[in-house]
Parts: sequence; structure tokens; C-alpha cells
Amino acid sequence: MHNKLVKFIQDIYQTKEFIPLHAPIFSGNEKAYINNTLESTFVSSVGEYVDKFEQQIEAFTGTAKAIATVNGTAALHTALYMAGVRSGDLVITQALTFVATCNALYHMGAEPVFVDVSKVSLGLCPKALEIYLEDNAIINNAGLCEDKSTGKIYRAVVPMHTFGHPVELDELIVVCKKWNIKLVEDAAESLGSFYKGKHTGTFGDFSAISFNGNKVITTGGGGMVLCKSIEDGIRTKHVTTTAKVSHPYDFFHDEAGFNYRLPNLNAALGCAQMEVLSKYLKQKRELSQEYNNFFDGSDFKFVLEPEYAQSNYWLNAIICPSAEVREKFIKETNMQGVMTRPIWQLMHRLPMYKNAKRGDLATSIWLESRLVNIPSSPVIIG
Repeated sequence: MHNKLVKFIQDIYQTKEFIPLHAPIFSGNEKAYINNTLESTFVSSVGEYVDKFEQQIEAFTGTAKAIATVNGTAALHTALYMAGVRSGDLVITQALTFVATCNALYHMGAEPVFVDVSKVSLGLCPKALEIYLEDNAIINNAGLCEDKSTGKIYRAVVPMHTFGHPVELDELIVVCKKWNIKLVEDAAESLGSFYKGKHTGTFGDFSAISFNGNKVITTGGGGMVLCKSIEDGIRTKHVTTTAKVSHPYDFFHDEAGFNYRLPNLNAALGCAQMEVLSKYLKQKRELSQEYNNFFDGSDFKFVLEPEYAQSNYWLNAIICPSAEVREKFIKETNMQGVMTRPIWQLMHRLPMYKNAKRGDLATSIWLESRLVNIPSSPVIIG
């Protein structure tokens, strides 16, 4: 299978040179907009492209307000802060995620709690979440979700839309409301993904998107906080701009804020990328269909979008028949110049999170041993 796949991918990308997992493409106005920024001298966090980029994201996602940040981790940190997460709080997320999800919590002094994922979405499972809370939490006299053993408060639930596949949001929202926990979406990977016709990142109280170099579109480094209301957006912008009170010349800061605003130089890149986003999403869907056809009838299962969703197919993925087959598959494809990779090691296996509270992670462990990502850069098919 690996030899057939290597040839298949080489034919699609029309090269026998090294084929990366996901490479940025700059085919539009990127150079022109960056040059405009350099000529204007507004290369830092103030400039027309920052405002324009935020407006483009608002229009595309349908969110009330989007606030640009220096990277996706900063966006998630801000989203959690705005949702009320503070030091000592518990935050439920998935062990099957990129480490940035947990690092944002760590640096806030909050503790991650790991709940299993769903085979339907690869993201946080609402049934597993409900079971965990029934076993470990109570609603205290103040109406807050409290851990039975420690008395700490479960402040938020953070599902991650794995590889751009939306989680089961309706079901998660029901559980969060029942237990009075805020929903914060880690939508780092899901720009261009829709749940029942509505863009991901617009369901949670706050959400975070990433524009890292390997995402669907990139600003080099960059992120975005999606806010449910204009008022929340105004406060989020204030907090991410060192909480400086506007004044012609005086410097007064009314709280401890963050210096997280996206530079205009990066935003210029993002504006140009947004102009071709729809084209990239179309190409990525076509590529996913080609992969699905290729693996049909084999022992390898291509990961399709859930029935309720339209995924961006940020990273295409397959599930191998066994861990042994997966190891051989990864080794052979990489030796032949086609990049494939295993999914991230589960968070509770990392030294800094090994003692974190967790539920039964059977599905996460099963996926960890079998899942492989394959090249996913946008490409013209045919």
C-alpha cells in the first residue's frame, strides 16, 4: 500500500521531490500587500491590514467580533481568560490534541482534565464528558461545577476540532449548560469548517483560530479570538493591547493585560490569503475525495467529515489496521520522500501533564496507535 500511495501522491502533486504534509502557498497579493505595509512604515500592531483582516474573518465566519493575535496559543490564552478561567481552575479538554491547548492552561495556572474523544469527530466526546462529570463533579451551593475530591471549580470545556473536523457541538452545549461550564472552542485547525451550516468557533463563549505556517491559510504566525458579542470583542481587544486606556499621549493601563496584538505586516499576508481561501478549501475537498476513492476497499480507512459537518480537511488522515502496519507505513513513505506522521502523543503521556486528572481514554489510545496524517496541501486535481 505504501508504494502505491507514494506514486499516487507524486502524481497528484506532479513531483518526485520531497512532498511535505502541508505547505503554505503564496499565489495572490501577498507581496504587494507586504510591500504596501513596508512603505507605510506601519509594520507593528497598528495598521489598516490588521483591521481589514479582522473584518474579513468576521464576514467569513459570521462571528460578532474577531480580534487578531500574534499566534494561536495567544488567541486561546485570551479566549480562556475572557471566559473567566483563572489560576487553580480545572478545564476539561481532550488528551488527543496538540500540546498548545494544554500549554495555554499551564501558563494560566489552570489544570487540564482529559476526557476521551469520539470516533465520529476525533474530538471531545459529549458522552464521555457527561460520564466524567457524573462521576467526578457536583453543582455546589453557588451553582458552580465543583470537583468532588478537590473542591476546585470546572470552569471551562475546550473541545478541539481535530484536523478541521467539527465536534458534536449541540450535544456538548447541552452538557455544558447542565453543568454550568463555559464552552471555549479550540478552532485552531478549523477555519473553513462548518457545523450544521454554521462556522466552527461561533458556538463557544469564546474561540481561537490559528494562522501558523501549516494551516489552511497563514500569516506566518498569528491567531484570532472569535467573540460572541461586539462588547466582548471590545474588551478582548483592550485586554490584548496591554489594557491601555485610549488617550492622545498619556499611558494609563487599567488592568494587567497582554501584549498579544498581531503585527500589521503579518495581517497583510493574512488579507491576501483570505482572498484565495475559498479556492484552497475547494481544492482540499477535491483532494480528500481522491484519497477516499484511493483507500476505498483497502484495509486502511480514510477519515471522512462527520455527516452533520462540512470539514476543511486541514490534514487528511487514515486509520491503519494495526499499530505495526502504521509504523511500517510511516517509515516507508518518509523514506521515499512523502511526508506522513503519526498523531500527537496523548497529553497525559507528556511529563508535565502525566498527573492530570482524566477519564477513560480508550478511543484516544486506539486512535493514537493507528492514525496517520498524509500530505494535504491545496492542489489542482487533474
